[in-house]
Amino acid sequence: MAQAHEDTAAELHATLQQRQGGAVGDSKDQGKDMTGGRLPSISVEKSHSADTADGEEPNAHEIKTLRRVGDAFPKAAYLIAVVELCERFTYYGCQGLFQNYISNRPGGQDGAAGLGLGHAGATGLNVFFQFACYITPIFGAIIADQYLGKYKTILVFAAVYFVGLILLWTTALPAAIESGASLGGFITAIIINGMYKYIPIQTLSPRVWNTLELSANFSAGPFYTPDTRHTMAVSTDPKTGERIIIDPAITYQRIYMMFYFCINVGCLSLLATPFMERYVGFWSAYLLCWLMFCVAVVVLIICRGRYIVRPPQGSIITDSFKAIGMMIVSRNTDAAKPSWRAAMGKTKPVPWNDHFVDELKRALRACKVFCFYPIFWICYGQFSSNFVSQAAQMEGHGMPNDLMQNFDPISILVFIPILDRIVYPLLRKMNIELKPIARISIGFMFAGLCLAYAAIVQHIIYSTGPCFDRPGACPAGMDGESPLPNHVHIAVQTPAYVLIGISEIFISVTGLEYAYTKAPPSMKSFVQSLYLFTSAIGSALNEALVPATGDPAIMWMYTGVAILAVVTSFGFYGIFHKYDSEEAEMNKLDATEHAWDARPNSGTGNEHVPTEKV
Repeated sequence: MAQAHEDTAAELHATLQQRQGGAVGDSKDQGKDMTGGRLPSISVEKSHSADTADGEEPNAHEIKTLRRVGDAFPKAAYLIAVVELCERFTYYGCQGLFQNYISNRPGGQDGAAGLGLGHAGATGLNVFFQFACYITPIFGAIIADQYLGKYKTILVFAAVYFVGLILLWTTALPAAIESGASLGGFITAIIINGMYKYIPIQTLSPRVWNTLELSANFSAGPFYTPDTRHTMAVSTDPKTGERIIIDPAITYQRIYMMFYFCINVGCLSLLATPFMERYVGFWSAYLLCWLMFCVAVVVLIICRGRYIVRPPQGSIITDSFKAIGMMIVSRNTDAAKPSWRAAMGKTKPVPWNDHFVDELKRALRACKVFCFYPIFWICYGQFSSNFVSQAAQMEGHGMPNDLMQNFDPISILVFIPILDRIVYPLLRKMNIELKPIARISIGFMFAGLCLAYAAIVQHIIYSTGPCFDRPGACPAGMDGESPLPNHVHIAVQTPAYVLIGISEIFISVTGLEYAYTKAPPSMKSFVQSLYLFTSAIGSALNEALVPATGDPAIMWMYTGVAILAVVTSFGFYGIFHKYDSEEAEMNKLDATEHAWDARPNSGTGNEHVPTEKV
């Protein structure tokens, strides 16, 4: 016992000497007791530096140990999300019925009277509409950024869409179908409505984040400013006293998940419109969607004082394409820089400087990730076209075949809160961060599983009577002039919609987030437009698959696309996984660019014009 006490006393003495840096005895006596005996060596950990003040960037120790959370949302962001909800109600309420509307015969033998173009014709026109919707954002962004500004562009395109929706529901009236005016009216309407697609995601999703930036000092305490919003900041939770890190990467992730949540609440219009189609007619469903869009326009106009509106910022997008052309011609990414051109003896002036070209190169790096996205859009395009026709080959027991599409937005509404509130925070507590490239790779895997399951469902349909692999195309499968489905319950299709919904969360939400966060400040609209353009490419590829949508070839089409998506998942991660390890540095670069861009006369040639209120 005495020996134990002596050891303890010796250790305490040694610790005291080491902490006092030689205050007890001379330096030559360090590590010895008062009798000259050697004391046990005690390793003393260096204390961590003082805690970082609230609002300042965390130090390395705090980054490793403190819990990371996202920031709060200002009310203006929810206003914009409500507008998007109404628009999505309109878009999906109409587009979800197109497959039946185009396919059904005018005489009503297949259900509500339609255009009578059959399955292949319906898929072709439906995919063309999706192509038109996603090729126009680039032109809309040019109009907004160079001529009208985003808010005025929204109003102009909304007026165009307003006319297109009136044309759609009036030419779907029984009198119009009987007179043969419906086909021409429908094609005109989808061309007009396709032009409108610029507005919802291309404009409103960046506006949600811009509203967050410019409302920062109202929503996150006195130490927050729009500049600190783009960097990590230490904060103290006022309720628990816990020290936390406000991480803008998590805020980006949460804002787009909230935004996508609102979109999919709007998508639930398909809970109503299929029954209106079945019991009243297509025109009634289209009329409901037009009325809902009127609500969106009213909110946009009445609440205009609550939005932050930026004037046109110059010819950023057209200059970007010109600079890219110079890079391609010279096979050099620096070829568009004025300094490079001067060194090469090129005297023709260009309306940008070297910094603009550096920003463009960074934007193009972000766009490389999107090269694989058309594969996802091929998978996604099935749920509102071929999946609807597949459901028509099964027994609905009173359920419209286009009602099944609701399981896509329902699955998104269920899994977004689960991921946002449970899965992602739990993984962060375990020091596991699912960064964008990993999330996108997971999304491709779910897309592949969706199409694989669709192939299995198609095989089940072909394995049952009465018409086996020719549903509704045999004498036993006809009830007068109306085809009868095979004996498979329509509910078997549900997992396919759930899987594509989960895939959407991982791919589409992350893509919107990545397009915005990885683009330099002056290139946000440009990169967002290119991201949406990948959907147009996917729709074009889907158009090429239309000949393979007949029975029984469609089962093998599903199988081939499923294999392609799974292979893409592994290939995508293998090529781009290094971007996840550079995520923090890339986000810091974005914060630096925002601070640089806010300086007067920063010299990009495309400075942000001071914000104006409408």
